[in-house]
Amino acid sequence: MTHLEKARELRARTDRHFNCCQSVLAAFAQDIGLTEEQACSLGEGFGAGMQCGSVCGTLTGALMVLGMKNYPKEEIAAFLRKFQEDHGDITCAELLKAAHDQGIPRKTHCDGLVFDVVAALE
Repeated sequence: MTHLEKARELRARTDRHFNCCQSVLAAFAQDIGLTEEQACSLGEGFGAGMQCGSVCGTLTGALMVLGMKNYPKEEIAAFLRKFQEDHGDITCAELLKAAHDQGIPRKTHCDGLVFDVVAALE
């Protein structure tokens, strides 16, 4: 199963909610030396922009994955810049507001960000 397939599987589940950060981390758990449950525990507080509309959970999850894979800080900074260029902001609140203004449902928007980020990490 690819990382993207794993993320799609997690986001489709109805028995348990995986926030955006958890969805990214759990998709790469094995690669970064964590169990899926450990990845979910680590990402728990980073959903909904650190639970206060701050930095998008997909981005925090991605930065954790890149850090655990020992990417150089320049490449991590480039990933961050590319995310902002592609999506117009890095904060959950602003990203959700833009999606709302475009009539995009929250789940559709967040799923899209998870899938974009996981694909970029692959």
